[in-house]
Amino acid sequence: MNKDLGLINLASRLLGAGVISANDDFFAEKENLLGENRAKFASHTFGHKGQIYDGWETRRRRTPGNDWAVIRLGAAGIIKSVVIDTGNFVGNFPESASVEATAIEGYPSPDLLESAHWEQILPKSTLKGDFENSFDVASTKRWTHVRLSIYPDGGVARFRAHGVVIPDPGWIIARGEVDLAAVENGSLFIGSSDDFYSSASNAMLPGVHQNQSQGWETRRRRGDGNDWFALNLGVEGNISAVEMDTTHFKGNAPGWISLSAGEEKNLSKNVGSIALISKVKVQPDTQHRFIVDNSSAVSSIRLDVYPDGGIGRLRVWGRPTKAGIKALTQQWWNSLPDQSEMKISAVIKDLLS
Repeated sequence: MNKDLGLINLASRLLGAGVISANDDFFAEKENLLGENRAKFASHTFGHKGQIYDGWETRRRRTPGNDWAVIRLGAAGIIKSVVIDTGNFVGNFPESASVEATAIEGYPSPDLLESAHWEQILPKSTLKGDFENSFDVASTKRWTHVRLSIYPDGGVARFRAHGVVIPDPGWIIARGEVDLAAVENGSLFIGSSDDFYSSASNAMLPGVHQNQSQGWETRRRRGDGNDWFALNLGVEGNISAVEMDTTHFKGNAPGWISLSAGEEKNLSKNVGSIALISKVKVQPDTQHRFIVDNSSAVSSIRLDVYPDGGIGRLRVWGRPTKAGIKALTQQWWNSLPDQSEMKISAVIKDLLS
């Protein structure tokens, strides 16, 4: 999560991103690029090919050209910034790097990606060694894959692509009831009262959290009030059920929770005007399920925890409204790099009309 921008890392392994191919990873494997944590380093740890690095490292180039790696984004979306982290690479980092992107639906092979049309979203830019090199991206298009090029060779510890998920409306329509709060369905983190131990945005991630660090945990509250976080749903919908998981939070789970809905501009200051779950006592290390009896269409929600504590995941199940689907479809269509090549269903055509 990029806290400064409120964006998600589209190249996260937690979303299903992967390094599809690279022209060279002689010294250190390309898959290390997508590690979730900062790269680790221990001096004088040598393998058969030299010092072992937690990152991607190519051999010393003796011929013209440059090295590259292709990454499948975990969720297609609009990239707002990239981070090319050269952590621990000091005498062997690339002088510069560039990033290109492409949009191919389905599951393209490395050969197909190699012949795809790529658009540069970050021009060749100078890098610093042992540094999180961050660059803004001006593109407004929805991408599925990126290609990191380094000049001429060297090592990169981590790659991040912070942006906004733009889900496929056809998938949302086909599934009917979906998790409206899931980041892969386009939800966007608004903010929280406290992210001291781990970010509240983790609660929107797919899969089951494996420990407390993969959820949301606040510091111990010593004053009045309570902690909370808020998000925009991926699509406006009618909520029918909610799951809130405190698994792994044993001595630090909230005592009570409530869930409300309202306008985005108010949720960072006040509880939402629509009560979805009234204040209810919850248990540590437990998956909680609640039936929601409210017919209102909502687009933003706020979870309040009392007085503090941590949760692993929040799932908000509901059926998208017609207006919500139409807005999502228009956003998706406007962000496609090449609309002329898209084969769209009659349902999508009707929504765009």
